Amino acid sequence: MLRTLHLLLLAVAPVLLHAQDTPTPVGTWHTYDDKTGKPRGIVEIVERNGVLVGIIRGSLVDEPEGICDKCPGDRRNQPVKGLEMIRGVRRDGETWGGGELLDPDNGKTYRVKLTPTPDGRTLQVRAFIGFSLLGRTQTWRRAP
Repeated sequence: MLRTLHLLLLAVAPVLLHAQDTPTPVGTWHTYDDKTGKPRGIVEIVERNGVLVGIIRGSLVDEPEGICDKCPGDRRNQPVKGLEMIRGVRRDGETWGGGELLDPDNGKTYRVKLTPTPDGRTLQVRAFIGFSLLGRTQTWRRAP
């Protein structure tokens, strides 16, 4: 019996260790402008009861702090700083998805898929309408 338990622990240990080392989107990220490729904003991704939420924490460019006058629902006319731009994302294997991403520049919402790189330094943010093939991917970098 003891030997069986010992063998079971040896078999399960690598899986548990791998799960602990898997990077997550949780943390603070620098976003980048699609047109210029330059740093643009700071987004903090937090976990609340197993669901990820991304909150705009600041800007990396000189732009006035505004309100999201084009945003839908409860985010309409809210300050951009502090705005939840990612909602409802849950883990799905090595990626996180099933939620939405809000573009505060135009008020449009997209489905979103988040995939951290194995080293955890960058995050692939895939925003799309309908199928993941019909969208675009941004690379965010973990803030120092």
